[in-house]
Amino acid sequence: MHEGFWIDRWASSQIGFHQKDINPYLRQQWPGLGLQRGDRVLVPLCGKSHDLAWLVREGLRVMGVELARKAVEDFFTEQQLQPSVREVGGFSVYASGSIELWCGDIFALTREQVSDCAGLYDRAALIALPPAMRERYVAHLTDLLPGGCKGLLITLDYEQEKMDGPPFSVDDGEVQRLFQPGWRAELLERNDVLGKNWRFDSYGLTRTDENVYRLEKRG
Repeated sequence: MHEGFWIDRWASSQIGFHQKDINPYLRQQWPGLGLQRGDRVLVPLCGKSHDLAWLVREGLRVMGVELARKAVEDFFTEQQLQPSVREVGGFSVYASGSIELWCGDIFALTREQVSDCAGLYDRAALIALPPAMRERYVAHLTDLLPGGCKGLLITLDYEQEKMDGPPFSVDDGEVQRLFQPGWRAELLERNDVLGKNWRFDSYGLTRTDENVYRLEKRG
């Protein structure tokens, strides 16, 4: 799952993973995290998600990280915003008001750059990565983010042998293994979404669950 894979997907508009509406789990479960207005939220592999704008409307400062420059530029165009652009390390940082989208490799982020992030929102990052990269990704977040950071994680759980990712299947056992002992991962919801996506049907899956977790970084 090299960098070129995602850049090519955006360049050719193969972005079936992009949701046209705000994620309903975000609306329902985010308030329960108890974050305050003005808190900063890290959103890895954010694409041009409408969820970013929703978080801003909730009074939060948003730090999205995205590899594909087209996704970043499309977000600001579609939101009718004119960002400033500055270079920070290996990132191009597009900023407007309470939102910054850092265009670059998430694995290049440093502790200093996210030291004030009180929140984390992962709708499509973990499930976008193959197993070895998932290990590296969670270890990186654990190393970077401060104790007490609270987050929302959304995963898919299906019969991986029947369908290639991404999105990949990440079951509850793997979530608990990846995030322990650095985080508490509490399963909030499990919903059967089989039949709601044509791609799942075409592979003959017999189950497809969306799992929603509340995360909290241990101090």
